[in-house]
Amino acid sequence: MFFRAILAVITTVLIITISYISPGMAPGQTLKAQLPGVYSFRLGEFTITALSDGTVPQDINKVLTNTNSAEIKRLLHRNFRTNPVETSINAFLIDTGDKQVLVDAGAGQLFGPKLGGKLQVSLKAAGYAPDEIDMILLTHIHTDHSGGLVENERLMFPAATVYAGKPDVDLWLDPANAERLHLDPRYFDEAVKTVKPYLDADKLKSFSGEITILPGITARPTPGHTPGHSFYVVESEGESIEFWGDILHFGSIQFPNPKITVVYDVNSNAAAKQRAKQFIRAEKSRSLIAAAHLPFPGVGHIRAEDKGYTWVPVDYRWRN
Repeated sequence: MFFRAILAVITTVLIITISYISPGMAPGQTLKAQLPGVYSFRLGEFTITALSDGTVPQDINKVLTNTNSAEIKRLLHRNFRTNPVETSINAFLIDTGDKQVLVDAGAGQLFGPKLGGKLQVSLKAAGYAPDEIDMILLTHIHTDHSGGLVENERLMFPAATVYAGKPDVDLWLDPANAERLHLDPRYFDEAVKTVKPYLDADKLKSFSGEITILPGITARPTPGHTPGHSFYVVESEGESIEFWGDILHFGSIQFPNPKITVVYDVNSNAAAKQRAKQFIRAEKSRSLIAAAHLPFPGVGHIRAEDKGYTWVPVDYRWRN
């Protein structure tokens, strides 16, 4: 499977011909476009492939909470960032050898043209077809994680069973909760459009508490950002990786100060407490982490630094 992914990427290099204007080039002069985002590596007997769904700019002055403009400016400057911050949307494929398991499904069409919606292209570049996916593990039900399940009213992964935390299924698939809990009704409308069709097709399974999805793949509830937010812990031959979803959104901001929250949090206090808890545990255990919104491929470790933390990405590797 590893060689299959590499061969697919090489093939993509040969067939992609879309062009863009490069800064500093004369008008009309072009280069080949950015390639689909694919990065594969071994984890024991499994192959893990990071798949980019693209990026989206975020005006963090409008998104961040429990902070102030001076702190935001300082942290952006320290990390060579400017506002808006370009945020990755990462999904991940676990190839166990006989099962293809996707962690999150990207945004699909829900952010509009040119923002997100690139998962299917990346999946093809990795050498997989959507109808080969056996399971989809949602870290939570939010647009940029579940939006790619359905496009134009069509199931994009017709053979897959979707797994999600029961508290999220109960919350987002009932539009009456929007007014009752004073939440943005858009999230409910989008969940009904993209997750409910799998429920109607008897392809949605919800869970409560820590459960084993497959041998070597465990769901671990981590409520806060949403009530059903969950990690997925994958282990094979003594190696492990944790898929983190939205435990954080902006590494340059929330690693140095984990108390900073976002408007997307259903419960910001619970989200901050969960983040602090998981940062402490991951730093102590030296866990390998795959994060949904850190710069692609979003795989690395957390290290304590000063009064906060820093992100240490894995070394890039491409060899037989």
